[in-house]
Amino acid sequence: MNRSVINEFWGGLAAMLVALPAAIAFGVLVYSSISPQMIGEGAFVGIMGAAALGLTAPLFGRTPALISAPCAPAAAILSALAVDLIGQGIEIGRISGLLALTALFAALLQILYGLLKGGQLIKYIPFPVVSGYLSGVGLIIAMGQLPKLLGLPKGLGLWQGLQSPDLWQPTGIVVGVVTIAVMLITPRVTQKIPATIMGLTAGIVSYFVIGLWIPALLSLDANSLVVGTISANSSFLATVSGRFASIAQIQLSDLRLVAHSAVALSALLSIDTLKTCVILDSLTKNRHNSNRELLGQGMANLMAFITGGMSGSGTMGPTLVNVSSGGRKTLSGFIEGGLVVLALVVLSPLIAWVPISALAGILLVVAFRIFDWRSFRLLQHKETRFDFIVIAAVVVVAETVGLISAAATGVGLAILLFIRDQIRISVLRQRATLKDVSSKTYRLESENAVLQAHGDEAAVIDLQGNLFFGTTDHLFTQLEADLATQKWLLFDMRRVQSLDYTATHLFTLMQDRLKERGGELLFSGMPSSLPSGQDLQRYMKDVGLLDGQNGIRLFESRDEGLEWMESRILNESGEFEKPAEQTLDLKDIELLREMDGSTLNALRLCVHELSVHAGEHIFTVGDSGDDIFMIRRGTVRILLPLKGGKYHHLATFSQGDYFGEMAFLDYHQRSANAIAKTDCELYVLSRKKFNLRVYDNAVLGARVFARIASAISARLRQADSELSALEDH
Repeated sequence: MNRSVINEFWGGLAAMLVALPAAIAFGVLVYSSISPQMIGEGAFVGIMGAAALGLTAPLFGRTPALISAPCAPAAAILSALAVDLIGQGIEIGRISGLLALTALFAALLQILYGLLKGGQLIKYIPFPVVSGYLSGVGLIIAMGQLPKLLGLPKGLGLWQGLQSPDLWQPTGIVVGVVTIAVMLITPRVTQKIPATIMGLTAGIVSYFVIGLWIPALLSLDANSLVVGTISANSSFLATVSGRFASIAQIQLSDLRLVAHSAVALSALLSIDTLKTCVILDSLTKNRHNSNRELLGQGMANLMAFITGGMSGSGTMGPTLVNVSSGGRKTLSGFIEGGLVVLALVVLSPLIAWVPISALAGILLVVAFRIFDWRSFRLLQHKETRFDFIVIAAVVVVAETVGLISAAATGVGLAILLFIRDQIRISVLRQRATLKDVSSKTYRLESENAVLQAHGDEAAVIDLQGNLFFGTTDHLFTQLEADLATQKWLLFDMRRVQSLDYTATHLFTLMQDRLKERGGELLFSGMPSSLPSGQDLQRYMKDVGLLDGQNGIRLFESRDEGLEWMESRILNESGEFEKPAEQTLDLKDIELLREMDGSTLNALRLCVHELSVHAGEHIFTVGDSGDDIFMIRRGTVRILLPLKGGKYHHLATFSQGDYFGEMAFLDYHQRSANAIAKTDCELYVLSRKKFNLRVYDNAVLGARVFARIASAISARLRQADSELSALEDH
């Protein structure tokens, strides 16, 4: 036989040995809540659930090595529903059908989740909510099993029973304690034999040992301490026919009784499955398909309903045992289900002798393990105490009201958690004035002096995340000082994910504050598409923020907004008047300013004039040349070509500035495109001609290179300042 098949067999066998006792215990838990006489039926339902889930889930879900079986959340919800139905006065004969109806609708909902691609959404339920829910399930199971461990009469509450030791049954207590002790000790002794099997075996052995002194324990008749014979009316055919008959008798009132429980059951089974799948991925280095697995689990639970079995999910314990025993494929899941069927056929008479207290002991250990004890660590830190409150609230509601109300509480608290997390993350990513950052338009020294003197009159604000009622008020508070002192605020919206009406209203208030001092509110970088599908610019227009009447300006890019604010400061400062459109002489070029007449006259012999129309290329990437260009009139843009015919705007140079100095210094090919933004008049200084003059006039070379070095140094310092401002979060 192929070695891999042997490994899959051992994995499936080990998983069955863990899943089967737990499935019996969960079935007994649910049906004993209806009536003590239905314990045998509960055991049968649990076994059939393990068989149907084991054989069907691998076929449709296709997650390698995942074992599906009845689970604690299903047992808790269905047993709680049974108790609730009894409390509402529903006849005991109808309760089994209503539980089956709940399982049917939960299965159909799981199939719907898979078809609607809901696998990813279920993963986003906050862990504190899931932790609180599972801890609540653990407590409910524990509170329900302690009376069975003590052997208390049906209907007697736990607290009353604890105060009446005379009602305790020593045999059941001894068997349960032995089961629990062996289950807890086994993992420390060996990992080869599942703790559940060892615990159940020890419980059964201890029961028969006690039976040597108490002969009545060795009889099934009227023996409330064991599961008892699985009656004929719990046969496979009878159960299947009963399930189909229950479908035909469904009424609208029945749907109302089970709707909430079905929704909660489907959600919790889905979460339990996907949580197991995530852990399984890390062990097997595979990646499960969430939506397909939900569909598979829904089909498996549908088959469990048809065959009279109990609902379940991809379970952690059997899955981990399967992997550790060699199971790596879906074959191990089929083998596990097949072995459960074999056990039902062969071992059915022996199941009757399983002690109820042993099953109670197994469930108490399960309850202990699914309770999130680590959550108490959250109390140690102030930042995590609210998470503990969420967990505690879900647990308390689950215990005092019910699991359905706990689910609703969890959803509400999940919303609060989301708002809490959004408020913690400041939407103000960066803030800088025009003293710290500048546009890509290179300014003359005189212009930079003005911008440094008046740069604190304008600021650019980088926003991020979600702008809604929970975050924008804090943003308004953070910008209170700016609104009181500055005239122009530019909001960069590139990283914004969503916007609501409260945010737009606060922007209107900001604009009103700025208008009082003759200023304006500006926006740039509106995202063209968002994951949510929201169009921010269109939304702003729809609510009247960008209606063209309130003076709010919108720029395509951040650089355009910065350039506009710089121009406003320069125009309104009164300290600098930019020359008109007259053509500059060589002595007026920033690079050559303050040079003496003899040096300028020597340079005139090295330069020639060039006229370029708007849109024409002065040079392109890869061109050879050693010229430096000085702008007598007009504006030039430097663009870096990108893939797909796109460009990145590197810089803009205007009248009196210069560009192309790198090729002038190193003779290398041009690394970007220079394009005339407007009609331009240029001085072109050739390095070849310049070198000829330098041979005769060394002072000329020293002065020109000193000026170029000084200018490049100034540009680098400006770049350093802007990088520092960008990195200073």
